[in-house]
Amino acid sequence: MTLDDLQTEVRLTAEDLGDDLDVALDAETRNELAMLVAAFDPEEPDELLRRAVHLLFQQTVETGKLDFQLRSTYDCTYDEFLSGMTYEQMTGGGQFAPPDDDRRYQF
Repeated sequence: MTLDDLQTEVRLTAEDLGDDLDVALDAETRNELAMLVAAFDPEEPDELLRRAVHLLFQQTVETGKLDFQLRSTYDCTYDEFLSGMTYEQMTGGGQFAPPDDDRRYQF
């Protein structure tokens, strides 16, 4: 898969998710969320879930796990996704014919 495939997948998934998302919680997650709600007293528990997604995203970006997953599946990195170009496209790779190795060291 490619950078274009990733861009399409992100766009389609974002559209499918929409603005609201129903999430089933197991007992452990429900208790942890209840503890966080009690501690931080947000207006809505949804705010804590949004923060959790932001935190997980930031952590995977900073540790390189997101790039690893993207490279394995889409053969690109998060930076390439943000720029809309692969590293090879940014550096002009593939634009020029490979050097003629037979003549490379001739004077």
